[in-house]
Amino acid sequence: MRTLESKRGAFTLIELLVVIAIIAVLIGLLLPAVQKVREAAARAKCQNHLKQLGLAIHNYENANGFFPPSTISTGTSASQPWSLQAFILPHLEGDNIFRLIDFTAGYHSGPNLANYPPWGVATLRVPVLICPSDPNDRPRLNAAGQVEHYPLSYLANVGLYLVWNPLTGRDGGGAFGPNQRLTHAAYTDGLSNTVAMSEGKMFTPRVHDATLPTTPPATATSVAAATSGGAWSPVNGHTEWVCGRAIHTGFTTLFPPNTRVPYTVAGTTYDFNVTSSREGRNQTDPTYAVIPARSYHSGGVNALLLDGSVRFVRDTIAPATWQATGTRAGQEILGNDW
Repeated sequence: MRTLESKRGAFTLIELLVVIAIIAVLIGLLLPAVQKVREAAARAKCQNHLKQLGLAIHNYENANGFFPPSTISTGTSASQPWSLQAFILPHLEGDNIFRLIDFTAGYHSGPNLANYPPWGVATLRVPVLICPSDPNDRPRLNAAGQVEHYPLSYLANVGLYLVWNPLTGRDGGGAFGPNQRLTHAAYTDGLSNTVAMSEGKMFTPRVHDATLPTTPPATATSVAAATSGGAWSPVNGHTEWVCGRAIHTGFTTLFPPNTRVPYTVAGTTYDFNVTSSREGRNQTDPTYAVIPARSYHSGGVNALLLDGSVRFVRDTIAPATWQATGTRAGQEILGNDW
């Protein structure tokens, strides 16, 4: 008897190509799903950060009898005004950092440098202030390559366009303002109809100390033409969580979320923010600002309302509706898109 040996044939080239093609198609189908799941998780974590910030704001109000100011402006050229985000640290499990801050001195002076040499508490990363979807989670370095500041993603609503007029003491009518001690009675629009905080992109191009008109630009594309002078940086906006000036820790509601504001420098067009005289720079010049809420979430931004709730606001929201949610006492009627 002869033993028959079964022979196993090898895969042909065509068969291998078919298998590779099938695997490629499966990967192509799976990747978008994985990315969607990842983004959904990041958006949920971002919303949770905002909820924590909302609780901290209300705990601050419970402890002090008023909501935190966006900053405390002393009106001196050498001042470094602290931010709302710094004021609420004790209510964000950040009491250890808070105890190391001397609020009577600037964040880059005196004991505030000594506690964390060479550049002080301003260099610390505060996780709850950073959106997980932002790809620029890194410190800001100075010219010597030293860590000088750490950026943030969550910004305070400081009004439509005017932020602060030191001559009159008038703020922008937003949820928060410089030197303001606002109680519940100040929010006649209702806490659930007033946006407290929203998102910004770290390392946003910016111009500060520019000359801006007293009336708001009509369109985002007209902002650049209305801007003259000022200090330009392609990367420095929203990079100082300690700083109470709107160019770093605030946003305005003149334009809807993720509105592109074009500004061209040396042939390159940037999406930028702009303010006139920074709050606290002097005692005479008002601060106007165009600082839209922005995020890396597809289609909109997360927003914290002053009642502590968080919602996703789409880019398609009507400008009038978004502006109405940015006031605390405007008595506007919100549109059906809210």
